[in-house]
Amino acid sequence: QVQLVESGGGLVQPGGSLRLSCAASGNINRINTMRWYRQVPGKQRDVVASITSGFSTNYTESVKGRFTISRDNAKNTVSLQMNSLKPEDTAVYYCNADIAPYAPNAVFNFWGRGTQVTVSS
Repeated sequence: QVQLVESGGGLVQPGGSLRLSCAASGNINRINTMRWYRQVPGKQRDVVASITSGFSTNYTESVKGRFTISRDNAKNTVSLQMNSLKPEDTAVYYCNADIAPYAPNAVFNFWGRGTQVTVSS
């Protein structure tokens, strides 16, 4: 059993900052790539940023220079520092990870339940 639990969402004014965190727990042997997605009502869930176990990162174009993804492999956590927030960043943000449990010998994809981020004055 693996769980991903997000925290840190909330309401912020345009130009403000928020930091999202996600903690993975349970039957975890190894965590490969970790990602943050976001979704607004009526639209598909889109990837915002990703980070490999070797700390290589990728960002969707709209957040480059404003968001920073990081991870702590010892604590099985991933974070998303969001600066210069815009109203169009408003969405539910989801943590996602490729995790290999101790058993069975395979890699599975897991999702958190999401955390709401609202950027509004």
